[in-house]
Amino acid sequence: MPLARTSELLADAVAARTGLPAFNVITLEHAEAIATGAEDAGTPVILQISQNAVGFHGGRLLPIARACAEVAAAARVPVSLHLDHVEDLDLLRAAPAAGFSSAMFDASHLPHHENVKATAEAADWAHRHGLHLEAELGRVGGKDGAAPLSAHAPGARTDPDEAAAYVADTGVDALAVAVGSSHAMTARTASLDHGLIGRLAAAVPVPLVLHGSSGVPDGELAAAVAAGMVKINIGTALNLAFTPAVRAHLAGDPAVTDPRKYLDPGRRAMAATVAHLAGVVTSSGRS
Repeated sequence: MPLARTSELLADAVAARTGLPAFNVITLEHAEAIATGAEDAGTPVILQISQNAVGFHGGRLLPIARACAEVAAAARVPVSLHLDHVEDLDLLRAAPAAGFSSAMFDASHLPHHENVKATAEAADWAHRHGLHLEAELGRVGGKDGAAPLSAHAPGARTDPDEAAAYVADTGVDALAVAVGSSHAMTARTASLDHGLIGRLAAAVPVPLVLHGSSGVPDGELAAAVAAGMVKINIGTALNLAFTPAVRAHLAGDPAVTDPRKYLDPGRRAMAATVAHLAGVVTSSGRS
C-alpha cells in the first residue's frame, strides 16, 4: 500500500470522530511490530521517529526512515511517517526528502514569545515543503529523562484561549496539549482532565494531540477521544512489552546467542500491545 500522508489520516479520523494511534519507533523491530499490530486491529497508524531515536542511530535519519517507509509500504493498512519532537532545524528540513509527511516541531522549552516565533517560522517552512506541522503548548513533562511534571503544577495545563491564539499566530496544523499525562510513564495511572479536553477541542481549529499516552488507562484514553482528542502518541508502552519478553527468553535460555531468538518474542509482544491500544483509540468516538 502506498505510504499514507498524516494529514489525510488525521482528516479521516476527524471526519469519523475517532482517534488515530501514533507509535514511536526506535528499532526496525518496533516498526514491524507496529505495522503487524495495526493490521491485526484493522486500523491506520502513524510510525513516529523522534529526534532522540535519530540520535540513537548515530544522527543518521535516512536508514531508519527508509526502513520504516518500506515497512509502511508493505502493510495492509494505511501507514504514514512522522518525525517527532524535533528541535534541530536541520533535521526538520531533512524530513520531506526522507519520506515524512509530518513533523512535530518542539519549541515548548522556550519562553512563550520565542516559542511562537520559532514555531511560526518552522510552520511557514514546513508548509512550503508539503509538511504537516504539529507543535506543543503547555508542559507535558517527563521528556529526556526529566521527572514527570505534576498535573497540578503551574503551567502544566494548556489554556484554551492561549491555545487558540497560539494556533492562529503560528499556523500549525495540529496541537499537542497538556491535560494530565506525562512522557515516559511506566504505570498507567494518569487521570486526564476531560472537561479541559472538550474546551480545547471547541476552541482550537486543528486536531488535538495527546502526548504521554502510555501512562493513560484504556478508559481514560477512550474518554479523551470522546472528548475531542484525535492523535494519540504512544511510545513507552511498546518498550514495556518488548523488554520483559526479551528478558524472559534470555532467562529461560541462558546459552542463546542468536538475537532472532529473543527479539522475536519481544516483537510479538509489542505487536499485541499495538493491536490492543489501536483498538482502544479507534473504537472510541465522539457522539
